[in-house]
Amino acid sequence: MRLFSDSIGRKIVMAVTGLIMVLFVVGHLLGNLSIFNGPDGINAYAEKLHQLAPLVWGTRVVVGLSVVLHAVLAVQITLENSAANPTRYAVQRSLKATFSGKTMIWTGLILGAFIVYHLLQFTLRVTPGLVLGQDGLGRFDVFGMVVQQFRIVPIAAIYVVGMIALFLHLKHGIQSTLQTLGWSNETLLPRWGVVGKTLAGILLVGFGAIPLLILAGIAGN
Repeated sequence: MRLFSDSIGRKIVMAVTGLIMVLFVVGHLLGNLSIFNGPDGINAYAEKLHQLAPLVWGTRVVVGLSVVLHAVLAVQITLENSAANPTRYAVQRSLKATFSGKTMIWTGLILGAFIVYHLLQFTLRVTPGLVLGQDGLGRFDVFGMVVQQFRIVPIAAIYVVGMIALFLHLKHGIQSTLQTLGWSNETLLPRWGVVGKTLAGILLVGFGAIPLLILAGIAGN
C-alpha cells in the first residue's frame, strides 16, 4: 500500500502505468494503419480481434485500470506539488521546465476526455450519426464507419487535437517515466529524451494521418 501513500511509490505506479499505455498505443497504431489497405485490411483486422475476445478484454481491463490509476495519481501529485511549491523557487523552476513538461496535467486531461469520446464513438458506437453495416463478406464494416466519420470536419479536428495532446504528453512523459524507473543516468537521459520525442512524433504522424488523409479524400475511397 506504500505505493499509493508514499510520494516515490506513487510516481513509480504512474511510470509503470504510463509505460503500459505507451505499449498499448503503439500496438493500437499498428492495427489502425491497416485502414490504408482498404476495407479488407481493417475489417479483417477487426474480425481477428473479435475472435480473440478474451485476450482483447484482458488487455482492455489492464489498460483501463492503468488509465484510471495514472489519472488519479497525476491529479493528486499535481495538487500536492502545487500546495508545497515555495514561491521563491517559481522563477527557477519555470526556467528549467519545458512547455510539454509544464502542461502535462492539461494534456492529460485533454487525453482523458478524448479517450472517453473515442470509446463512445468507435467501441460502444453510441454517438449520433454513425453509419453501421457489413461489408461484402458479412463482416462488420469498420472501414465504412471510420471513413464516414472522418469526412466530418469537426470530428476529424477532434482527433487531430487529441493526437497533438498525445504528442506533447509523451514528448515529456516517456523520458520522465524511464527516469523514474531508474533506467537512466547523465549519459542516457538526453538519449531517452530523443527517443521520447521521436516516438511521440511517429505516433502523431501515424494517428494524425488517418483522419487528415480521409478528410482530404486521399484515403478512404
